[in-house]
Order: sequence, then C-alpha cells, then structure tokens
Amino acid sequence: MTSQTRPTTPPTGSTPPSDRHPRTRSLLTAATLAGPFFVVSAGVQSVAREGFDLRVHPLSQLSTGDLGWIQILTFALTGLGLLALAVAHRRIVREGAGRRAVPVLLGIAGVGFVLAGVFVMDPENGFPVGTPDGPAASMSWHGIAHSVVAAVAFTALAVAAVVLAVRAARARRVLAAVGHGVVGLALLLPVSPETASLQVAVNGLVAFTWTTVLAQRLRTLLTA
Repeated sequence: MTSQTRPTTPPTGSTPPSDRHPRTRSLLTAATLAGPFFVVSAGVQSVAREGFDLRVHPLSQLSTGDLGWIQILTFALTGLGLLALAVAHRRIVREGAGRRAVPVLLGIAGVGFVLAGVFVMDPENGFPVGTPDGPAASMSWHGIAHSVVAAVAFTALAVAAVVLAVRAARARRVLAAVGHGVVGLALLLPVSPETASLQVAVNGLVAFTWTTVLAQRLRTLLTA
C-alpha cells in the first residue's frame, strides 16, 4: 500500500514565509532607516542653519527659506519609510489584536509626514534670516494644513503604540506592553506653548526611536 503525502499549508494568521514577499525585507530596511534619517537630517540642519533656534523655532520651520527643500525632502522620505513600515506590518502580522488597525494607523502617519513636506509652515520669529521677529500676522492656508497633518500623523503613531501595548499585554509580554504604552502616552501629552518647539522635537525622537524598534521587531518575526 502506498501512502500519499498531502502538502501542508501554514495555519491561517501565521507569519508568511520570508520568500513569499521578497520585497518585505527591503520595506523593513526603509522603515528602519526612516527614523534615524529624520533625526540626523533635522539635527544637522538645526545646528547648521543660520538663525535657527530650537528653543524658539519648531523643526518644521526648517522647510522655509532657500534651504527649505532639505527638510521638505526629509519629511517626504520619512513618510515613505512609515508607509513601508505599514505595508510590512500588514504582510507579517496576520493575527491578533491590532493586525488591521496598526497598518492603517502607520499608513496615516506616513501620508501625514509626506503632506507635512508638501504644506510648508510659515516663516516667523526671525527665521529664516530676514523674517520679522514675532509670530506671523496670520497663518496661510498651507501653514494651517501643515499643523493639521502633523498633528494627525503624531496622533496616529500614538494610537498605534497604544494598540500594540494592548496586543503585547494580551500576549503577556510585559516589557513590550510597557514600552508601547509609554510611547503612546508621551505622544499624547498636551503641548505647552512655552516649550512647544522643544516638546515636538522630543516627541519626534520618541516616535522615530519607536518606529525603528518596531521595524526591527518585525524583521525578527520575518526570519523566525
């Protein structure tokens, strides 16, 4: 009697094999680099741009002036990196809490950062050099749009972190739950007008450290 061996298939909701999506590794590489790229680019510009003072000027103001294209490109490439993270998460995480919500939230954040580069903030408070001191007399439509899409992007990242905290808690991964939770709460803290530019910069550092760690975590799941 001859026996027939039936081909086995992975259970529904499992992580797909690494060769099923050959470009997923490239997406994770882009996602991993997005955060450090933003931090380094904005950090170098904040030191190198004449007249820029992080205590007064938010990083978004780097998009103004003759060299503003550098920060505009930084916003756009970072947003694309977040979109890559969203796609990678959708491909790798196939079951459990947040498997649908997190990629959507990461995608919203990615689009938000791309649009933050499209809609440039208004010059004010003496930057770029030659701009009158004090806030702009009135916000332009693109300045308002920039504020809105930036707020939506950071809120989406915060909610994604909270969702992942719940997912980790259900899986009894205590450290991961605490880490995601701290990030989510930090990004949801109200911004004080007196320290707004510094707080937003710190929020960016927190958010992009988190997205980098998340991308690395997904890479370990992909190769498991």
